[in-house]
Amino acid sequence: MSIVDILRIAVRALRKNKLRAGLTVLGVVIGIAAVTTMVSIGESASALVTSQFQSLGSNVLIVFPGSGQSGGVRSGQLPSLTPEDAKAIAEECPAVKAVSETVGASGQVIGGNVNWKPDSMFGVGHDYPIVRNWPLAAGEFFSERDITAAAKVCVLGQTLVAHFFPGSDPIDQQIRVKNIPFRVIGVLERKGANLVGEDQDNILLMPYTTVQKRLQGSTFSNVSAILVSAKSEQGMHDAEFEVRSLLMERHRISPGELPDFQVRNMTEVANVLNIITTTLTLMLSSIAGISLVVGGVGIMNIMLVSVTERTREIGLRMAVGARPRDILRQFLLESVVLSSVGGVIGIALGIGASAGVTATINAISPGADWPFVLSIPAAIVALLFAAAVGIFFGFYPARRASKLDPIDALRYE
Repeated sequence: MSIVDILRIAVRALRKNKLRAGLTVLGVVIGIAAVTTMVSIGESASALVTSQFQSLGSNVLIVFPGSGQSGGVRSGQLPSLTPEDAKAIAEECPAVKAVSETVGASGQVIGGNVNWKPDSMFGVGHDYPIVRNWPLAAGEFFSERDITAAAKVCVLGQTLVAHFFPGSDPIDQQIRVKNIPFRVIGVLERKGANLVGEDQDNILLMPYTTVQKRLQGSTFSNVSAILVSAKSEQGMHDAEFEVRSLLMERHRISPGELPDFQVRNMTEVANVLNIITTTLTLMLSSIAGISLVVGGVGIMNIMLVSVTERTREIGLRMAVGARPRDILRQFLLESVVLSSVGGVIGIALGIGASAGVTATINAISPGADWPFVLSIPAAIVALLFAAAVGIFFGFYPARRASKLDPIDALRYE
């Protein structure tokens, strides 16, 4: 008998007991659906983490002031970073593409008739859009001349534009920060919410010298942090080593001494988070896979019952010329068909469940922007695994059927 004929007989036998066949594949359906859902949610979480860290900028290192130490006790941050450090990093570190000084600020901003407090207010350097990989939607960013002159110019995020200048062009308009007038010269492109749901477009940028001199009234030139962009992701470690070595030399820190700065590699942070999400996905998928084993045991039990019920049929087939291997193939194909149908239904349910979970998360937290990611390789592996379950758990009943003696089978009541 050909494989097609055997498959036709197997499908016909399964159709005679639709309810039993449906209940048999239920365990496989649940297992495959659970695995598909877990893998899809895990892939979505990894994609979200990656996209959020990419929104921080291109291969970003962040240099913070370090903590002091007195009498063995660590104290607060030291004002150890200067614009000269940033300039030296840009000029003397070959693996670095761009650098931006950063100074924090806060306060009420008035634009038109609206009084608003942005989530983020920073004084930054002229290469900030390059470091953050944040292009402008309109206008221009402030220049090195604006920084030198501590010019009263600013760049707005999309949220501030919507609040201060709805329906009008914000370029060359005026806003007031702590009653100091600033001219709007640029608008950033929309970035959306970050990993914790904060609106990244609710931001106001000014030259860092303007923040220091006009808003803070400070006579010191120290900066809050230095943002560093490496030339490539592969060169992140080289850039980190170069920045660390240069600052150790500039700050005259001897080997073994506690540095007065910290360098954080955001790529490493993203990798750690991806490892965590991947590990959780594998763990949850493994737990969900247990139901596949339960489903496989169910298939074996039903196939053993089927062999017992169809003993006379088996004897009759052998009497008219069916070989043991034909009987083995028939029952093995029945098992594979059961598990494969369960796999297809399970994948469909898993896709629907993962899409539903994604939609629910985005509905509950609109700023989350949780992506829906369907892992095609995972779906294929799940389907192949379902077929493997059918072969593994169906082989013993099929072999038992093929070993029956035709005469004893015909006599079976």
